[in-house]
Amino acid sequence: MTLTLSTKGQIVLPAATRHRLGLKPGACPACRVRDVEIVLTPPPPAAKTHLVRDKLTGILVLASPPGTPPLTGDRVRALLADFP
Repeated sequence: MTLTLSTKGQIVLPAATRHRLGLKPGACPACRVRDVEIVLTPPPPAAKTHLVRDKLTGILVLASPPGTPPLTGDRVRALLADFP
C-alpha cells in the first residue's frame, strides 16, 4: 500500500485499514520509528461502563473504569437495554 504525505505532513489511511483496526475519527494511534519503518499502533479499546449484579444483594450496580464519561439518562437506558 502506498500513501501520500500532504504538505502539512498528514497521511490518510485507507478505509479498509481503518475498519480492520477499528479506528474511528479522533482515534490516537501511537506512532514510533523502527529503523526505517513508521509503526502505527491502534489505541486499546475504550473501557465501558456496564451493569453487574452485586454478589451480596443481587441489586444492579454500575462498574465504571476510571476516566469514564459522566452517566446520563440516555446512557442508563442503553445499559439497561444491554443487560441480560
